[in-house]
This record gives sequence, structure tokens and C-alpha cells, in this order.
Amino acid sequence: MRFGIIGAGSIGSIISKKLVENGQDVKIADARGMEHLEGKDIAGTPVPVENAIKDIEVLIISLPTKAIPSIRNIINQVGEEVIIVDTSNYYPFRDGKIEEIENGMVESVWVSNQLGRPVIKAFNNLLAYTLENEGTCEDSTCEDSTCEDSSGRIAMAVAGNDPAQKQVVMGIVYELGFEAIDSGSLSDSWRQQPGTPAYCTELTKDELTKALKKANKEKAPLLRDKVIEKFAEEKEVDFSHKDVVSLNREIYNL
Repeated sequence: MRFGIIGAGSIGSIISKKLVENGQDVKIADARGMEHLEGKDIAGTPVPVENAIKDIEVLIISLPTKAIPSIRNIINQVGEEVIIVDTSNYYPFRDGKIEEIENGMVESVWVSNQLGRPVIKAFNNLLAYTLENEGTCEDSTCEDSTCEDSSGRIAMAVAGNDPAQKQVVMGIVYELGFEAIDSGSLSDSWRQQPGTPAYCTELTKDELTKALKKANKEKAPLLRDKVIEKFAEEKEVDFSHKDVVSLNREIYNL
């Protein structure tokens, strides 16, 4: 497949790397300009943001939520047939308070409104380390030591309103080493946002299915902020990846 990625931060870069390793055609851009790609160790073909949207089938947007409105003019030029994937997560301490989201609008619904296009929400409920290092191949019969039976693979939630587009994105998730769960419509995607049991807790398919059902929309922002406060209180502590997952599991009530 032909991919464009806007956003060369940790998630965008890792997705690009894994896609390229799987033989996919990937162009990657920084929304702020080509100069911000200089010196970065990235896979795929570095291009200006205007070129990242040309001759592609899937566009992955991996930007901070606050930066989404800045690319509306670019998205206006994206072909209607292109699947647009939103990987963002809203954090007020970084993004500033966005009134509509603070008043209850689902994050990716807000993103879709800002872009003027439907989006599929994916790649947001796993940590960057997990995405890069914890994926496994499809079955337990191959010789690679990272292979596992599918029942033990870490799962990723995929939400959106177009069933066909969701199936394409779920296939991509599977190809990159994770189980994929259809987590509902875009309005349901709050169930995989920060502050919920599904968020960055490294769950299997069965566990993630239960976690999505367990999510509490009213409590999620409070729990999200509680995790951030914990990290701030312990800023001298060098949290390992396992520590972060364990803290999320504890606070998000798993």
C-alpha cells in the first residue's frame, strides 16, 4: 500500500519504520517544514507536507491535538478515496484547554470536525515503546522468537464510522504485529482515550474488549490527570516502560 504520514514524532516515526520494514511505500513529513526532519533517523521518504498527501491510499496524522487545525488546508487537498487515520491524544497540559473537548466532545470527533473529513482513530492506545517493540507475528508456527499465539498478542483499538475503512486499518494493525479490535463508531472512541482502562495498559484482545466496556467517560479526564500528576510528583524517578504500564493499570482500575 501507499502511505503518507504527517508527523515525525515518536509514534509517526515508529509507524513509518514498521511499515517500511514490511515493504510498504511510505512518505513522511513534518507539518512544520522539511527542516524539522534534518538529522532525524527516520524510515520512509522524507517529503514536504504537500507531497505526503499525493498518490497515497492511507494518510496517517500523528500530531499533537493542538496542531490539527494547522493542516486543514492540506487535508482539503486530500483525495476523497484516501483513508485518514488520527493517532492523537488530548492532553490539556500540552495542548491547552480545548473548550469543545472539555465540554464533552469526543477527541477524534473534534479532530474530524477540524479537518472537515471523516477519520479512523487508531494507534493511540499503545505506548511508543509498545508499538515499536512488543508486536509479534501472526501465529505460533513461524520460527521467529517473537511469535506468539494470537491469544497472547497485545491488542489495539480501532474506531470509526466507515466499516470498510476500519477493516483496512485493522489489517494494517495486524500486519504491524498487534491484534485489532473494532471499538465502534468515532463517537465511541472516547473508550480508548487517556484515562480509560484501554489506554496504554497492554491488553490482549479479550482483555481489551472488556476494558473498552468498562470505560467511564466522566472519570476519564480525572484519571488521565491523576497519572500526569503522579509522574510530576516523581519527576526524579526513572520510570521504566513496565512501571508506566503498571501505573496506568493501577490508576485506570484494571
